[in-house]
Amino acid sequence: MNIPQDLKYTKEHEWAKIEGKVATIGITDHAQSELGDIVFAELPDVGKEFKQMQEFGVVESVKTVSNLYSPLSGKVISKNDDVVKTPEKVNQDPYGSGWLIKIEMQNEGEIEKLLTADKYKGIIA
Repeated sequence: MNIPQDLKYTKEHEWAKIEGKVATIGITDHAQSELGDIVFAELPDVGKEFKQMQEFGVVESVKTVSNLYSPLSGKVISKNDDVVKTPEKVNQDPYGSGWLIKIEMQNEGEIEKLLTADKYKGIIA
């Protein structure tokens, strides 16, 4: 199971890569593995704002539908249109080309509420 050390995680299986005031968000390798083949992704439009742990979208697999939750509060500055067109990118490369949205963070203090890679490993073990 791939759990990069440089990312932050939620108990709901989202990850966040923090770069300055921008957070790139996706679902974890564990989540995509559990979901199975992802066939649909619904992502928010640029400009939409979310609070920490607010639902921001949906991924649908051959097994189930799963809500997506924003690890941090912020405004969407980019969404991955490639994932909307080709949702299997999430299965193929969840931490790379399968990213979902990028947000401009509104409260950097919220980062402390997220899990480290080691704590996330403990949850999924």
